[in-house]
Amino acid sequence: MFKISKPSENRLDIELSGGLDADEMREALESLTVASQDMAGGKMLYRIYDFEMPTFGALAVEFQQLPKLFGVIGRFGRCAVLCDASWIRTAAEIEGALIPFLEIKSFPLAEAEAAEAWLEDGVGTDEGGDSNVPV
Repeated sequence: MFKISKPSENRLDIELSGGLDADEMREALESLTVASQDMAGGKMLYRIYDFEMPTFGALAVEFQQLPKLFGVIGRFGRCAVLCDASWIRTAAEIEGALIPFLEIKSFPLAEAEAAEAWLEDGVGTDEGGDSNVPV
């Protein structure tokens, strides 16, 4: 399941649970592109539950749409990732370290309030969650 909502003009909330096949990946990327089309310096709250690796076909779709996806990612300045799997939180922060204009901070699912505060105000950057600031 991949669900996108737009709680405000410059923010997207995404929920991911389970895996994605090629058709679901294509639909998810299109929905993300459309929902973010007028954003600049946007914010994203990404909740990941019960993650499963996408199918090979889904990964092929994502790879084919990488140029378009980079354009979409460029519309965001900050992303909070909520997930209980520590390896996913670490992977998200590595991604944030590789994309200079995108600040990513990850949190366990139980720390949704801290993620919201950080996303909106940058509050709590030294408390809770993980940071993508290189050392």
